[in-house]
Amino acid sequence: MENIIEIRHLSKSFGTHEVLKDIDFSVRKGEVVTIIGSSGSGKSTLLRCVNLLEKPSGGQIIYNGENILEEKHDVNAYRKHLGMVFQQFNLFNNYNVLQNCVVGQVKVLKRTKEEAEQIALKYLKVVGMDQYVNAKPSQLSGGQKQRVAIARALSMEPDVLLFDEPTSALDPEMVGEVLKVMKELAHSGLTMMIVTHEMEFAKEVSDRIVFMEKGVIAEEGTPDQIFNHPKEARTREFLKRTF
Repeated sequence: MENIIEIRHLSKSFGTHEVLKDIDFSVRKGEVVTIIGSSGSGKSTLLRCVNLLEKPSGGQIIYNGENILEEKHDVNAYRKHLGMVFQQFNLFNNYNVLQNCVVGQVKVLKRTKEEAEQIALKYLKVVGMDQYVNAKPSQLSGGQKQRVAIARALSMEPDVLLFDEPTSALDPEMVGEVLKVMKELAHSGLTMMIVTHEMEFAKEVSDRIVFMEKGVIAEEGTPDQIFNHPKEARTREFLKRTF
């Protein structure tokens, strides 16, 4: 299977604080990669570097065979191929559900409004939110907002979908509905990178798990390797605390 994204020797510092150190890994087409680790281990920063919300301090991000960190690359053109789902939903409060899923398609992908609406409705149905097209975000629960945010990302039909702790801002009873949608997406062949602290979910949906600690990849492997046969003492220690 071909690599969609390859990360090579990636580093990121904020001032003198090095948050990511010499990160190397790749994501293959159709693969679900889950990134786990304690708070402050660099998981979210890594995700934000992949879609260039943060500019890496060094290294390469190879997308379709080209290093997109080189000056000549158009960051916005690259970003079109990545969908991002945030902790805090980031919906437009003055738009209804349908408009939230249409606006990016029209502005960024230059689709017609009619085409964008059809595509938005398709993905709102996938996440079970098609009955709420006229609702404003303020009328929705946290779980519903996050499902709309997922539909919005899907509507852009990205090559890779990035999730940054998508359930961490939700009340416990709403976590399940969002994870259910994500499980269905994971089984549909989408390429996904997920930062999560939901270990049971990570175990169930991942093709590969990356365990980060203190800005480095401490260990990576299949769910069976990581959860049942971790090689590193620090992986075992982390799992003992969280799982």
